[in-house]
Amino acid sequence: MENSFTAVFEKVDDWYIGYVQELPGTNIQEKTLEEARVSLHEAIELILLANRELAERQLADKNVIRERITVKI
Repeated sequence: MENSFTAVFEKVDDWYIGYVQELPGTNIQEKTLEEARVSLHEAIELILLANRELAERQLADKNVIRERITVKI
């Protein structure tokens, strides 16, 4: 599965601060813009995996219906 997100980078003093508009909590801080891009990519993956794992734990032993939803924005 492939998704697109909006990365926002801000130069603050000697650091680049980055976050993803669509994923609150996905924040990074690095010395270079390239490092910030790499870290943010990794942070997105980790947040999505962690959210999926948390959801799986909460749904354990429950009778649920799963459906794929596609949204074009």
